[in-house]
Amino acid sequence: MILERLMFTCIGKGHGAPCLPANREDWEKLRREPWLKEMCERIERGDEQLKHRLPVWTPHCAEFKNNHRAIADAVRPLNRLMLDFDEKGHTDEICARLLEQSPLVPLLIEESVRRGTHVLVELPDGMTAEQAQQLMQEATGFEPDAAVKDVSRCIYMVPEDHTKYVSDKLFEVSEDCERKSQPTSDEGCEQKSLPTSEAAQEPHTELMFKGIPYTSIIAEWWHRNGGEPAEGERNVKLHKLAVSLRAICDNKKEVLMQVMPRFGLSDVELRSVVDSACKETPKGISKMMQGIVSALEMGISSDEIEDAEAVRAETGVKVNVKALPMGLKESLTGVPVSMHMPVLCGVLPIAAAYADQVMVEYCDGNLQHLGLMSIIRGEQASNKSVVKNAIDVWKRQFDEEDALARKREEEWKERKKGRKANEKAPDDPKVLIRMVPVTVSCSTLLKRFKNAQGHTLYSFGEELDTLRKTNGAGSWSSKYDIYRLSFDKGEWGQDYNSDAAESGVVKVAYNWTMLGTNGALRKCFKSDNIENGLSSRILVAEMPDSSFSKMPKFGRRSAGDEAMIQEAVTRLRAFSGLIDTPRLRKAIEQWVEQKRVEAAKDIDHVKDTYRKRAAVIGFRCGVVFHLLSMGARNLKSQTSNLKESKACIDFALMMAEYCLSQQIKAFGEALQNQYVDAHEECQRYGANHSVFDQLAPTFTLDDLRALKCGYCSESAMRMIISRWMRDGWISKTDRYHWSKVKVNSEK
Repeated sequence: MILERLMFTCIGKGHGAPCLPANREDWEKLRREPWLKEMCERIERGDEQLKHRLPVWTPHCAEFKNNHRAIADAVRPLNRLMLDFDEKGHTDEICARLLEQSPLVPLLIEESVRRGTHVLVELPDGMTAEQAQQLMQEATGFEPDAAVKDVSRCIYMVPEDHTKYVSDKLFEVSEDCERKSQPTSDEGCEQKSLPTSEAAQEPHTELMFKGIPYTSIIAEWWHRNGGEPAEGERNVKLHKLAVSLRAICDNKKEVLMQVMPRFGLSDVELRSVVDSACKETPKGISKMMQGIVSALEMGISSDEIEDAEAVRAETGVKVNVKALPMGLKESLTGVPVSMHMPVLCGVLPIAAAYADQVMVEYCDGNLQHLGLMSIIRGEQASNKSVVKNAIDVWKRQFDEEDALARKREEEWKERKKGRKANEKAPDDPKVLIRMVPVTVSCSTLLKRFKNAQGHTLYSFGEELDTLRKTNGAGSWSSKYDIYRLSFDKGEWGQDYNSDAAESGVVKVAYNWTMLGTNGALRKCFKSDNIENGLSSRILVAEMPDSSFSKMPKFGRRSAGDEAMIQEAVTRLRAFSGLIDTPRLRKAIEQWVEQKRVEAAKDIDHVKDTYRKRAAVIGFRCGVVFHLLSMGARNLKSQTSNLKESKACIDFALMMAEYCLSQQIKAFGEALQNQYVDAHEECQRYGANHSVFDQLAPTFTLDDLRALKCGYCSESAMRMIISRWMRDGWISKTDRYHWSKVKVNSEK
């Protein structure tokens, strides 16, 4: 409740963006941003298109349901009123008059982007907005905007130097400040004239298209078409908007009448615009509108939809940010679309480490814990730090707890070191430390495992090459064993005669995330160790190629975003016991079987090897998604009646597909070179067609040998023939010939 009272407004990244609860620190920090000051200066110089990119805040409401800024979704409306004085250059005069004598308590006086004046006042109980406006007009000598604004109203953020007066009461939202009743009908009345202030207007009807509010679609349309109409272009722009919207309104005039913004038009005038737009021959949804809808469905900016399509073409996946649960969604705040997968792959291991008391049943019937390891690879200066920034937020709870534990351990070491010769050594406190450096020695790591109390340890390494260099041959080999065993919580240990070295056998539960260059990855996984099984247990993600590309633009997570990540961490830590995921098991089982069929047809040993654990990794990622999606009701009961959502299943399959493709891309060549000559391997991967489909309806072993270009051994080919027969794909016609009985790929 105390935290809730600190949130006095909601802040959004733009007019149509979600508005998240914010406190004084968030509000003041944003107003001090250099880029905000620069944007406002450019707008003042005439760059009107920038206005719709300004962040917004809500003076009349401190919280909206699902962060959706609408009258119907107002959760904590406030007894406050923002007044707009459109006349430019009078802010200092208005401020002086109100500070000398004001009929209402002023909370904020600021100069707007266009040099008008914003005045936020407390609205006494029983006083209407119209009455307050009349009082303020008499007190200032200037007429405020006649339109009465509703509870969902937002205004554009301005730099700190635009502030003329701010009261501490602005940031104090007591119960008395909150409205005791629903907004009156007056608060939703239509605007009588075209507004000239930068106060954002919003239609009242919250109709949806594919689950997206039309208000959000319209806001994005303004964004792509030069912003909201200025004086003199209202009817033309509204007509163009109506023409674009009718395709997603089934060309229904009554729907358009509800969703169209009015900008001062009467019903008769708006009806005329709608009638004119609907007379034109329908041409289907435009490319621009399709892009807007696609972007909003994915939860990204419409400017990024082309980047998202490019990422899908390159990697085969496209992240639906809107469908992500708490924690994962906020991890992608401010992250360019091309880097969404690396960031997700980076944070999933630490998210899984927090849920270390959870067990799940896999498709094969065995119980598993959520063991995940990831490597984010990319050339130098490829912005891998974007992953670190997300993990820094996720690991805060680990860091805070470990700091106390390490302090206790250091105090114990000092007491032990300073004791007298005949004095008994103090007892080892056996502290729980869960964040260990990637360069930790095997002996110290064993000690941490012994004191882990059943918890999973976690490491984050910024340089994979540092890890490789700081581990000698013997130590590196031991680390390989530890990493492999940690995937399924296997046993590992060591025995030494000396008391100075740690001895014992433990269950290994160890997740980690590492960043590194492609060269460092190649040095860690060479031909002599590629078959030891570690490569198939790692979730690999590749940073986008930054060669000759423009500098990417990053955003910042708000305090609200970071609070949501901490809430996600708390939620994951609260779960324990067996979590049943039958729908997820079924989906992953079907996926891994599909990949088996593909690998068998291609005689692709690499895909067949990596598909199995890629399925496990995708499954575990899906479980993390499911846990974050479960509500407080399920959290308390520890047994969920909430089945895995379609979004959860889609996410798990996406992660499995991405994991498989990235493992093959990163390690496939080295693994295949264990079977065939490197030159032949390059030729094979260049073609990569289905060998089974290329065979004639009746074929011989020589035909198969010719397609495999001689790099498949005789025994391997006979084994493939045997499996095809076992699966019912072929039948033997005579000693040397086989015939296809199943020539399609459906299985």
